[in-house]
Amino acid sequence: MAYPIPNRLVRPLIRTLLPYTPGEQPKVKGLVKLNTNENPYPPSPKVLRAVRAAVDGRLRLYPNPTADSLREKLARFHGCSPDNIIVGNGSDELLEMAVRCFVEPVAKPGNSSRAAPSRSKHAQHPANNIVQYFTPSYSLYPVLADMHGAIKNPVPLNSDFTLPTLPSLKRGGLWNFNAALTFITTPNAPSGRGYSTAQLEALCQVQRGVVVLDEAYAEFADENALSLALLYPHVIVSRTFSKAYSLCFLRVGYFIAHADLIRAMHKIRDSYNVNGLGQIAAETTLDDIEYYRRNFAKIIATRNWLSKQLTALGFKVVPSWTNFILAMPPHPHNTVVDSSNRSQTHVSNAKDWFLQLREHKILVRWFDQPVVRDYLRITVGTAAQARYLVKVVRKILATG
Repeated sequence: MAYPIPNRLVRPLIRTLLPYTPGEQPKVKGLVKLNTNENPYPPSPKVLRAVRAAVDGRLRLYPNPTADSLREKLARFHGCSPDNIIVGNGSDELLEMAVRCFVEPVAKPGNSSRAAPSRSKHAQHPANNIVQYFTPSYSLYPVLADMHGAIKNPVPLNSDFTLPTLPSLKRGGLWNFNAALTFITTPNAPSGRGYSTAQLEALCQVQRGVVVLDEAYAEFADENALSLALLYPHVIVSRTFSKAYSLCFLRVGYFIAHADLIRAMHKIRDSYNVNGLGQIAAETTLDDIEYYRRNFAKIIATRNWLSKQLTALGFKVVPSWTNFILAMPPHPHNTVVDSSNRSQTHVSNAKDWFLQLREHKILVRWFDQPVVRDYLRITVGTAAQARYLVKVVRKILATG
């Protein structure tokens, strides 16, 4: 019997899909790891004790399927009802669920890669197959749209990574005020740029589809937009325990939104989607919130110090409301001349910095993507790690 070629068994949409590229998790010992925006401080000792105590006979049992106890604690913490909250296996799972829940796939999957045409702001219904987002932002959004067979509508931020004004969005004709689902990373990643609640509210007020305000870094920001999820029935706020609360390993995130949206998402939620240890760790985190607030303050202080130091050394640093900074090294381009035809090619100097820092066992993030190619994204570590980074930067500048 002749069996089919395996690749032909895969959906055409998946064959051509460009997957999300996560940050490197190297096995090299001794690295100063500043590439994936992890918290440099461990979870609360109370959290560690609670997780250790839970490693017992309960491991044979399924966890609470809807994370009821955690949802109740989150509701008290945020001043809402448990019915306003859904918990996921990290916020990424919930972002994917939002696409499946609120966006219709296009009839022909091959069309998903094209940008959405602009539609009249006076249209009566959302453009049901459009996933919209600013760019640059979280690179998972286009992957989720492609996986679902939706139409992507990426719209550029301003050159300094600020949000375009409503009048400019209307004039530009690219933004779709009827998109079924709009993702806004706030504060923005990868730039770290913060957006005021007033700016976000103005945009939410004119959108007719669902708006997800992705607040993975809200605890490090000057403002957050949680109130908008409780004020507007089409607005969702996304939060995570990974970045601020040192629980990347256990993957716990949550959405806050109108109860009707949450009920709809529960219909497509995987059964037992949040592991029991993650639920226990997240609950205990909320019982020791002052421990984490002290860590937030340390990270913000280190971020501000590092930004000033790198600026003084000639870097162009984007103002940050997160636990990372985006910085353009001095002399962002090297010019390479081809002697055969006298052509010139501009090569990003940021990649050279990325490689030189790695030689000194400092791992940061470099994106080979338009707009951010000339920058490095640097996670804010401990004060000692920041001092070491600055020391190495000075050494590279002195020998360069």
